Amino acid sequence: MNSLRTVPCLLLLVSAGACTQRDTTAAQGGAPSTPPQPPVLDVTTVTARILNSTVSLPAELMPYESVDIYAKETGFLKAIRVDRGSSVKQGELIAELEAPELIAQRAQANAAYQSAESQLAGGQAKLAADRATYARMSEAAKVPGVVAGNDLEVSQKTVESDEANVAALKKTAEAAQEGLQAVTQLESYLKVTAPFDGMVTTRYVHPGALVGPSAGPGAVTPIVRIETLMRHRLVVPVPESDVAGVPDGTTVTFTVPSFPGRTFQAPITRISREVDVKTRTMPVELDVRDPHRELVPGTFCEVQWPIHRTYPTLFVPVSSIANNLQRTFVIRIRASRTEWVDVKTGARNGTSIEVFGDLREGDVVAARGTDQIQPTTEVRVREMKPA
Repeated sequence: MNSLRTVPCLLLLVSAGACTQRDTTAAQGGAPSTPPQPPVLDVTTVTARILNSTVSLPAELMPYESVDIYAKETGFLKAIRVDRGSSVKQGELIAELEAPELIAQRAQANAAYQSAESQLAGGQAKLAADRATYARMSEAAKVPGVVAGNDLEVSQKTVESDEANVAALKKTAEAAQEGLQAVTQLESYLKVTAPFDGMVTTRYVHPGALVGPSAGPGAVTPIVRIETLMRHRLVVPVPESDVAGVPDGTTVTFTVPSFPGRTFQAPITRISREVDVKTRTMPVELDVRDPHRELVPGTFCEVQWPIHRTYPTLFVPVSSIANNLQRTFVIRIRASRTEWVDVKTGARNGTSIEVFGDLREGDVVAARGTDQIQPTTEVRVREMKPA
């Protein structure tokens, strides 16, 4: 009797277990889980082209000619006729110095010259008299017994001695004259003039100051600084990656912060042909003509520098370049897996940029580079428009 009652209970337990299993399966989706798919990565291809573009480079506007004016002779500044902002012409008097010792030197040199000239005149007079005496004795000696032969010979030697003495006195007079001219020239240095047309940009001294040559006493400070007004040098430090094929003579445009919205033009005139080892740039100069005196030396400008390659280089979208603290790279996809390729970047051309590294034309790279995509990651690619 008890065994018959046990059977329905067992059937009830089995039925409940089956229902529980079905509920669990339904709660889990009703089907076995599938493995996750690789992420989809937008890609583009590396292209090759010949670059003809421009790049913005900083440049500095400098005066075509600029010089600190020192006195050629040591003296005290007596008067100065210019100040900061004064326009000057070549040869115009800038300042006057005073040096009393030069006046004494000139007087002494003049006295020496006058003395030498006087001695020369006396020597020449004696020579003329002795020559006349010798001529008369020679004429008289033609008559036998009138002039002794020894007297005639003595007269001849006297003339020769006078000639040598006059030659020496001439050299002494010439030396004295040159000495006087030298002192006079030094005295002329007390008047300081402008070496070229320009503007006084700085005045360093005032009357009473001791000034002198750049290597002598009083040379600590120059008198003034003069710079050209209507002609400038625009110095452009061109990066070493862009120095090849610099277009000499090409006219380029540049902008100046003090004239927003306005562009200026100047030709490429002077190329140094040497890269600075410290900055890795090559200085190139543009010859800027400024007839209206609008531009100010010392201003930093922005130059639209032309870049031309004579051979094709590789390009990728700017967004393909990835950077971290150690490297600059692009993500290349081969056999559905990623790899980091180190690159150096060059010039930009619109939305594309030059790259130099272990890449080939047609390589597939990620359209957006990021260090979150690690090497050897399996991906699915989705093609985008080439750069």
